[in-house]
Amino acid sequence: MIKKHNFSAGPCILPQEVFEKSAAAILDFNGMGLSILEISHRSKEFVAVMDEARAIVKRLMNLGDDYEVLYLGGGASLQFAMVPYNLMKVGGKAAYLDTGTWAAGAIKEAKKVGSVDVVGTSKEENYSFIPKDYKVGAEYDYFHCTSNNTIYGTQMKTFPDVETIMVCDMSSDIFSRQLDFSKFDLIYAGAQKNMGPAGVTLVVVKKEILGKTDRENMFSILDYNQHISKESMYNTPPVFPVYASLLTLQYLEKNGGIAAAEARNEAKAKLLYDEIDSNPLFETFCVKEDRSLMNVSFKLLDESKKEEFDAAWKAAGISGLNGHRSLGGYRASLYNALPIESVQVLVDVMKSLK
Repeated sequence: MIKKHNFSAGPCILPQEVFEKSAAAILDFNGMGLSILEISHRSKEFVAVMDEARAIVKRLMNLGDDYEVLYLGGGASLQFAMVPYNLMKVGGKAAYLDTGTWAAGAIKEAKKVGSVDVVGTSKEENYSFIPKDYKVGAEYDYFHCTSNNTIYGTQMKTFPDVETIMVCDMSSDIFSRQLDFSKFDLIYAGAQKNMGPAGVTLVVVKKEILGKTDRENMFSILDYNQHISKESMYNTPPVFPVYASLLTLQYLEKNGGIAAAEARNEAKAKLLYDEIDSNPLFETFCVKEDRSLMNVSFKLLDESKKEEFDAAWKAAGISGLNGHRSLGGYRASLYNALPIESVQVLVDVMKSLK
């Protein structure tokens, strides 16, 4: 079977080495005579996996012991609720930046916990740009932003200086570019873009920001401090997704880390955006200055050629190119594991369309 060129927005392509090691572990994990799917999460073998999975995140992000790393269930969508539940004081309020569908989802859930001010939004312009002219003062318990928007193809290139706690949903560009991660007090990300399979969510949190909401009788399962005290094993963790995420991060670390991944991602994005900009048949949905390195959302300007284009990219072995159902068009997701050769195949198909 010939491997497809996988442009899926998530779950997405992972390194071939990760697939192979994961497959071997399903049959026999570390010579135990047991599958990774059936071992106890309390076994010393899996405790070692969890410990290294947490440690490697801090190495890659260059963070110290003032941060804790958690692997939780529930997807990034659960973090829409856990963030305000743990950070918004009783009677307090939070500031949110509305840059897309997932940011809007986070805002909706936070409003169920307390007061929310949307300090910037591009909703009326169909989320075609990242708002920049806003300020966030100390009157807010925290500020929440979404670094990359998978549907509309926009990405925050810089982050504001705020006078409160900074929270960022990095689900779709985590580990794809160099950042000063210490600028953020809490980072969360669903694994299924750049760091593993669906089923686990990464949370990186500065310990000193927790326990200050005056909220009594918190649900333990929603309390970050409970998860920290149990070393990310308050309840049975998603064992296999954690293991596959560790393999992906180990692959990233030994192949130049985030800096090398960023260089590869920039080259891939340039190749595709250059073709879109030079080809009169294609156009992106967003402004150039906010274009995402991870998700290139674009449209075909001549609908009469849609059938021909769709047949051509499918014949070339390309998968996952259809745009999100809410936007239409096409979306090429250029996550870390996607080789530039796959992008070249797509570019060649686009060039062939007359």
